[in-house]
Amino acid sequence: MMFNVPQFIDVEDKIAGPLTWRQILWMTGMAAVLLVLYNTFDSATFFTLAVPVILMFSLLAFYRPSGISMIQFLMHGVAYLFQPKISVWERPTHVQSAPTTLPNKNEEEKITHQNFDSNKAHALAEMLDHK
Repeated sequence: MMFNVPQFIDVEDKIAGPLTWRQILWMTGMAAVLLVLYNTFDSATFFTLAVPVILMFSLLAFYRPSGISMIQFLMHGVAYLFQPKISVWERPTHVQSAPTTLPNKNEEEKITHQNFDSNKAHALAEMLDHK
């Protein structure tokens, strides 16, 4: 039996041209804040305050860092700032200790040179050359 599987489920529906509901609501909120600022302050102060407000609302409406909305990104940043940053390291229950005595240099030489004979090495080299 065949079923249609929805594709692109993370893409929001476009309502007015290229804008989604969320973007339209952010732009409406920006217009409301700008209207309040316009009625509250004189024109020089209004334009000084309007630029950051427009930038902030435009980022909230359109910018998607790492594929998530800007408001979620900011909430993750605030949560990171206020959560305790504690790293907990637990020592393993069984730790192997390093050997306390090291072999003497003479003992190492005895181990590496104990079975070395030049006649045996020559015979081995001849045997390998013939085969």
